Amino acid sequence: METINQACANRFSRRTVLQSVAAVLLVPALGHAQAQLALSTAFNRAARNRALSQRLAKIYCQILMGVLPEESNRSLADTRQKVRKGFEDLAKSTLPPEVARQVVELKKQADAADTLVVLPPTRDSVAALALQSDKVMAAAQTTAETFEKVAKVSSAKLVNIAGRQRALSQRIARDYFLTAAKLDGKGLREQMKADATEFRLALDTLAAAPVSTPAIRNELELGRAQWLFFESALQRKPDDKGMETVATTSERLLEVLEKLTDLYDAALKDVLG
Repeated sequence: METINQACANRFSRRTVLQSVAAVLLVPALGHAQAQLALSTAFNRAARNRALSQRLAKIYCQILMGVLPEESNRSLADTRQKVRKGFEDLAKSTLPPEVARQVVELKKQADAADTLVVLPPTRDSVAALALQSDKVMAAAQTTAETFEKVAKVSSAKLVNIAGRQRALSQRIARDYFLTAAKLDGKGLREQMKADATEFRLALDTLAAAPVSTPAIRNELELGRAQWLFFESALQRKPDDKGMETVATTSERLLEVLEKLTDLYDAALKDVLG
């Protein structure tokens, strides 16, 4: 007959064995989930370069124009840091070969943009950065589209659309400041109109999407409201007050869109996980 101590010891031993077996069985599953989550995070990090490239050019032009100089310099440093951190995160991810090749090209274009902002802005350097920012955005767009195909789930498209909204908001603001600096090249105003139209249509697409939560719906409403403030600011003359208003409303809109994209990113993680 087992003593009480022996019975407790046997139960403890059996429990320990079961826990050990469960842990062994869970290792492959956890590893798979972590790999998928890393892919989702990489998707967002790579795609974010669309917006960061345009924000970089926008802020650099703001500094040239003397718009909120202290805040603009802080924002410039923040943008450069986010670009660097994003590529550090991507370096830690195991990416599909077709995506990895595109990330290499994306980093090359982003590095070229970064070399243009190490000195105080001039009209020539602002114009050069505007051109380079479009090259970064194009490379990031291609990378994001490849990520979307690799993910093969509908929520990946929503992350891509929401992420592109960030870039459109910043490119529209960038083009406003380029116009104010009289650096508006051929087709710039037409591009602003086209970007605004795409932005509105994308808001409708996101609102109609089946992937939704109370938090997502709330951010979409905030995004619509902030877009109206931003759109109104764009109608102002590019005097000191007008440029300050565009600078602040574009940043507030970006904050909302960042949160919205992260919410769709979380939904993608739930699917991939």
